[in-house]
Amino acid sequence: MPHLRAFGLISVAVALAAVACGGDTFSPTGKPASTASPASEASGTTRPSPSPTPSEVAPTPTVQSTPSGVRGSFLNVEPTGLVEQDPDFEDGLRSARFSTGGWKTDFSYHTVPFTDFLSGGVPRDGIPPLDNPKFIGIDQADEWLSDLEPVISFELNGVQRAYPLQVLMWHEVVNDVVGGVPVTVTFCPLCNSAIVFERTVNGLVLDFGTSGNLRNSDLVMWDRQTESWWQQLTGEAIVGVMAGTKLKFLPAPIVSWQDFMTHQPDGLVLSKDTGFGRRYGQNPYVGYDRVDNPPFLFTGDLDGRLQPKERVAAITVDGVDAAFPFSTLAQEGAVNYLVNGVDVAVFFKSGTSSALDGALIGSSRDVGSAAVFNAVLEGQKLTFSAAGSGFTDAETGSTWNILGEAIGGPLTGERLTKIVHSDHFWFAWAAFKPDTLIYQGQG
Repeated sequence: MPHLRAFGLISVAVALAAVACGGDTFSPTGKPASTASPASEASGTTRPSPSPTPSEVAPTPTVQSTPSGVRGSFLNVEPTGLVEQDPDFEDGLRSARFSTGGWKTDFSYHTVPFTDFLSGGVPRDGIPPLDNPKFIGIDQADEWLSDLEPVISFELNGVQRAYPLQVLMWHEVVNDVVGGVPVTVTFCPLCNSAIVFERTVNGLVLDFGTSGNLRNSDLVMWDRQTESWWQQLTGEAIVGVMAGTKLKFLPAPIVSWQDFMTHQPDGLVLSKDTGFGRRYGQNPYVGYDRVDNPPFLFTGDLDGRLQPKERVAAITVDGVDAAFPFSTLAQEGAVNYLVNGVDVAVFFKSGTSSALDGALIGSSRDVGSAAVFNAVLEGQKLTFSAAGSGFTDAETGSTWNILGEAIGGPLTGERLTKIVHSDHFWFAWAAFKPDTLIYQGQG
């Protein structure tokens, strides 16, 4: 199987365009996952993509529909003052590998070189964000989600929600309001990066979309109010009047649908009733997460300390970056570690499918799930170990689930404080956080 890097930008652009338009899925070999005839391959012709399928309608009735504010209008917002204006920005734009056509962005403010950006092969919002997401109950969602499917588990102000990756795969950005707080739920398939942000900045609620551009293979978002560009993995505005501003990260682990159902029975689930015709449940990046494969549209140097597509539970504690490889977590189950003076507990359990392996997410291989917590509860440091499908602490013998809630023993009902983490591919995290400390395992 050839490396992904061998394919030209045209092939990648075609693949990403197919994702945007609901066409054929593409494998890491560069061929459609649906097989073309040998004759067409031999002649060098390209098999045309079929027309988009009608959207699959979620079971009715809808339990809740939460408008997050329809598309915002462009506002003349003053620059933040965090970044100096570049008087020579037009010279930099001449060597850029993206189009500025149609953008109202003030490109004179930027924190990274324009040459860092690559077009992902689709236009702005060609991968359409969801602005008015609909939510359904557990029983309805269970009709189309398999037990091991990955979902983003998010809770805020007592409101619990699951965002299935089979939906996020095709939209990448959801503008939502949870527990009265405007948030943006994001997923970059090329980096396996699922991140939730608070989207109010200096009193202004921002609506985000997909810019169509990538940096270090990672999603570059844009906001409709200022048309600034934002790096998904770092949550920072890197072009436009908001340059230098950072969004607030909110904890949101990826867990299996079974775990969400079991531990969040009153939660709601993002519906497939999106208004778009997409093949929800199918993976358009078949085989993309093979651990040794280099990534799409990544031109930087790979950090060889881990394989490019090794999943890591990555955290930042007061400026110190640390990564816990899934391969090590799978062996140990629970890790107790001190990161920059903070006692950290990392939980890992098997039973969550990859969203980027097989053609169908529900039947893809098990890669497990991780969650990260502060190990100190009400002044007492707890030491954890894996026990069956859960975890126990040595100090009280209480039993804990993957979401950090005690479900048995003296501490039943207590909850650990989540530490923001994401299950990034190593290459992406290392590109933005090159000084990351890697957990090497016990001993």
